[in-house]
Amino acid sequence: DAPLAEKIVANLFLENSTRTRCSFTIATKRLGGDVVDLLGGTSSASKGETLVDTALNLEAMGVAGIVVRCSEENGPREIAEQAGVPIINAGSGTTSHPTQALLDAVTLTRHFGKEDLSKEHVAIVGDIAHSRVARSNVIGLTMLGASVTLVGPADLLPDDLDCDTSSDFDAVLSEASACMVLRVQFERDVKVGEDYRERFGLTETRANSFGGVIMHPGPMNRGLEIDDAVANIDSSPHNLILSQVTSGVATRMAILEHLIG
Repeated sequence: DAPLAEKIVANLFLENSTRTRCSFTIATKRLGGDVVDLLGGTSSASKGETLVDTALNLEAMGVAGIVVRCSEENGPREIAEQAGVPIINAGSGTTSHPTQALLDAVTLTRHFGKEDLSKEHVAIVGDIAHSRVARSNVIGLTMLGASVTLVGPADLLPDDLDCDTSSDFDAVLSEASACMVLRVQFERDVKVGEDYRERFGLTETRANSFGGVIMHPGPMNRGLEIDDAVANIDSSPHNLILSQVTSGVATRMAILEHLIG
């Protein structure tokens, strides 16, 4: 009943996180393990130590696995190539967030009551260009049979993803069974026009006419990409935002038990 008993998992988070770090911590503790947190600004990375050196030092201290959040696109892979313990990618750069994609897939398959997402159409709207969530979800959702359309301003829509893109949110929403809203990543110096909410926000009016489910990986910029009335969990039985958070703990428990237990 305690597959991680007497094992320590290191959370090496060099970028800010609430949901991912806390859910990995809770998941580890529910499996009987202990956690050591090493956060950006408190580690020797601020003194010039490399990500790999930090991870190898944690391994030398006896941790059973390392959960990594970093700005380097290939950071977790570079650690895994040298480390002798499991390395879990908790978000790297702007390209990869695999555990988020897994929990989103769990949330959707549970909601629709089936093992795959065939015949489902997922609209992902927002700052796609800087979103590791979008990139990982394109891979995960299409593997499960869903069709995916990325929606946003032209300058925030990358052209290197294998799915449809559009700047007509209303047209895409009319055909979608799920809408995943992404925040504008202002911390990456992203600029959007004054008409962003009008064109790409999941407003109360849009949500009221939308028959599908609503998702958001958080954190939310309420009043910009999603209205308060839509974000509130009691706004609709189709609001899956907190269901995603709940699924995150269970999904990460499964990952930790599989890799470290």
